Amino acid sequence: MPAQIDIKEVHWLLDIVQCIDVGVVVLDRQYRVEVWNAFMENHSGLGPDQVQGHSLFELFPDIDRPWLERKVESVVQLGTRAFSLWQQRPYMMRFKSYQPITGQADFMYQNVTLLPLAGQPVEHVCLVIYDMTAAAVAAPTTQ
Repeated sequence: MPAQIDIKEVHWLLDIVQCIDVGVVVLDRQYRVEVWNAFMENHSGLGPDQVQGHSLFELFPDIDRPWLERKVESVVQLGTRAFSLWQQRPYMMRFKSYQPITGQADFMYQNVTLLPLAGQPVEHVCLVIYDMTAAAVAAPTTQ
C-alpha cells in the first residue's frame, strides 16, 4: 500500500529547504538542476527559473568537472554520502564572500556533502553546500 502524502508536511519541508542557511541543489544523472534553494539563489544571483533543467557545468563552467563527476559517481555506485572539505578544495562554486565586517576572503569557502537520493539505481544526487568562510578565515595558517 503506498504511503499517504501529508500536504502540510510537504509544505513544512519545502519551507525548511528554502529557509536553511545552506545551499541545496538536486541534480539528475545528467547534472541538470532540479532543485535550487534560496541560499543558492542569493549567492549565485540565479533564480530557480534560470537554472532548472540546465546543466550545472553550463551554469558554472569553473566547477572542476572531472572532480565532481568522480564524487557523484562514487555516491551513485556506493549509495553512500561523500564529502568535500574546504581544507582540501576551498570551494566547488566560486561565490563572493559575504563577510561585510572583516572582508578577509575574496570568495566563500565551502564544505560540500553529496547525498544519494532514494531510488535503485540512484537517479538523483543532492549537494548540500555550507559556507565555511568564517572558519577558514579564523583558521591558523601553516607555513
